[in-house]
Amino acid sequence: MRLPTGLRARLVITFTLVAVAASVMVATIGFELAKAALVKRAEDSAVDLVTRELGRITFPVGALRQGEAPPDSRQLQSLANLLNGPGRSVVIEYDDQTIADGPLTLADVPHELHGQARGGVVKQRRIVKGELYVIVGAEVYRKNGPLPGATGLRAFVFFPLGDEERQLTMLKGTLTQGGAVIVLVALGVALVSARSVLLPVRRLSAAAQALGEGRLDTRLPVHGQDELADLTRRFNDAAAALELSVSELRSLEAMSRRFVADVSHELRTPLTAMTAVADMLSEEAERLPEAPAEAVRLVLREIVRLRELVEHLIEISRFDAGTATLNLEPVNVAEAIHDSLEVRGWSERVSVSAALGLTAGLDPRRFDVIVANLVGNALKHGQEPVLVSARSTDNGLEVKVRDHGKGIPADAIAHVFDRFFKAGAGRARSGGSGLGLAIARANVHLHGGTISVRQQRPGTLFTVWIPQR
Repeated sequence: MRLPTGLRARLVITFTLVAVAASVMVATIGFELAKAALVKRAEDSAVDLVTRELGRITFPVGALRQGEAPPDSRQLQSLANLLNGPGRSVVIEYDDQTIADGPLTLADVPHELHGQARGGVVKQRRIVKGELYVIVGAEVYRKNGPLPGATGLRAFVFFPLGDEERQLTMLKGTLTQGGAVIVLVALGVALVSARSVLLPVRRLSAAAQALGEGRLDTRLPVHGQDELADLTRRFNDAAAALELSVSELRSLEAMSRRFVADVSHELRTPLTAMTAVADMLSEEAERLPEAPAEAVRLVLREIVRLRELVEHLIEISRFDAGTATLNLEPVNVAEAIHDSLEVRGWSERVSVSAALGLTAGLDPRRFDVIVANLVGNALKHGQEPVLVSARSTDNGLEVKVRDHGKGIPADAIAHVFDRFFKAGAGRARSGGSGLGLAIARANVHLHGGTISVRQQRPGTLFTVWIPQR
């Protein structure tokens, strides 16, 4: 059975269990005290009655003195009548005479009680024939005269305890009903108390959720001077500090984005001039000596890399600023992939598997960037053959790009889409900008899709899924 884990349920259960335990303990103690009092009263009453009636005997008892006659059966029956009453049984024993007045006889008298009765008045509770009795036994003693002592006359009286049992049964029912009422009252008090205790906690939980959702101006009213009020004040202080810190961070982030965007745009002008000069130098590189020619080629490669980095930074700054837009139109997926590869001169190095009639709603420019960045990454850092496949699923378009290289280390899989991340020391000086996969992921997310990477044997597999609207 699953136990409740909520604070409210635990408070209510604990409070109710304490109330139940207290009620049971009080009821048990009360019942035992009442039971002891009733039984003692019944026993004392029985002993008093037997002692009183035996003390009133007027006929001669016992042949202890010469000339005394023993009691006859009529006198013994008269004594039995005095001791008898509703529901009782009386047994009178004298020498070989036994008088039984009632349904019980001498055989029903316990042996130990029969023997103890010779020493005075004794009592014992015993169930006889399915009913509870207090059995009082006593032997009549001569108190006056020259020869006091036992007379040989013994009386045993069975006092029924049926009335006391019924009273105890009624008391048990009353205590049970009272305990049930106390438990119900305790349950109601527990619910009210739990609500009063947990209401501020719920407010704190809702406020914390609001903070997590970005509503940093969330504050709570402070009531009272208890621990919950102190906790509420601390929450408000923490929320105010968090709002200030986030505001500062957002301001710094906005400044950083503007800086990257401004620098990237400013670099475009000198890059354009450098590219024009580089084109002229590339035409003359073949006629230059070997050392100057190699220097020219190095400059050309770095200019191309710098231009790619600037373009990527400008693209990233658009995503960061939230200005990137999506222009969807029906696109023939196979033709779009072939065009992207052909423009970059990769058609001979990459195999494509896609149905010629496969059409999807895409932004053509952004889909081209996705394919180009994934395939370019596979060609630069993987190993041929590079395979590109596309197919339609039940609810979208799935595009896969796989190479057959050494693959990405397991500890780098989770970071391949991070900006400027390059897996392995050997790739730190590669020609990439470190932004290609980040840009590919941003374009996939702009389409509302997902992108993932998995290790293969051999190589790496990138999977893009784009929903179709």
